[in-house]
Amino acid sequence: MQDPRPTVASRPVAFSAASGVWNITDHIPLESVIVQGHRGVGALAEENTLEAFELAWRMGLYPEADLRMTRDGVIVPFHDHDFSRVVKDAPGPLQRMGVEHLTYAELSQLDVGSWKGEQFKDRHVVRMAAIFELMQSRPERHLYMDVKQIDFRLLAAEVKQFGLERQIVLATSEVAQLRAWRTLVPESETLLWLHGNETVVRTALAELAATRFDGVTQVQLHVYAKLTDDTWAPPVDASTADNPFRLSNAFLRETGDALRAYSVLYQAFPWTDASSVYAQLLDLGVMSLATDHPIVARRELQAYYAGKVTRKSRAGG
Repeated sequence: MQDPRPTVASRPVAFSAASGVWNITDHIPLESVIVQGHRGVGALAEENTLEAFELAWRMGLYPEADLRMTRDGVIVPFHDHDFSRVVKDAPGPLQRMGVEHLTYAELSQLDVGSWKGEQFKDRHVVRMAAIFELMQSRPERHLYMDVKQIDFRLLAAEVKQFGLERQIVLATSEVAQLRAWRTLVPESETLLWLHGNETVVRTALAELAATRFDGVTQVQLHVYAKLTDDTWAPPVDASTADNPFRLSNAFLRETGDALRAYSVLYQAFPWTDASSVYAQLLDLGVMSLATDHPIVARRELQAYYAGKVTRKSRAGG
């Protein structure tokens, strides 16, 4: 399938908005839109388990795995730095421990599903090698890997062992890590996630533009509703009353135009339960979505494309 992004040869040398209004429906077929399932399949299942990844693939998602290493050097999917949240009724000492304190044999005995609900009881952490094996010779299966605590050389060796160089996307907030990874697996896609207000994001993007986005093939913006009780949300940027996001609509569109000029995929992660945000973000030039609510995201994507087709056919008729 042809890559919808511009060619490398077309990249300019500065971070600036392109002219015109870009819309996803004119450039990317619905079936090719990347939807990332946060920590596997978002809120639909317990996070970072084999079962969650399988469900995500059945839904046509790119699941996300958070990667850590056990005390004996086994790479596993696990998000938190300790076990206090996802190991239900864990004794005090265990709550304060993390993946790096246990051997894989010890870690694999922990129930990491019951905290989410009884229907997820007795779900366990597995080796990333077991996840990779499920992707081998299945080119339609992709995976985001958000690195938390990892040996890149060991991870690269496992990815190459299963022939998955073009099926995985390494994700982090650290540009240096993405560049280091690309030296080991140059065929891999990479995602830089950015969290902050316009000043923070614009500064980061300008620094990347100075290097022509060296080592970065995708950028994800964390997009929060203007009204939220999430304590991790960045400050609200100045915007009109009808602007629903903490980042301004103008800046969100400008960012997409600039990223496309550098052949970088523009992904947004809406940190809100509101279903209306998906169409709003797509109207602003977003090319890809990450979500905790994949059923809603898929439904809204389909409705968005159907609406665009209807409007085009009416206009042409």
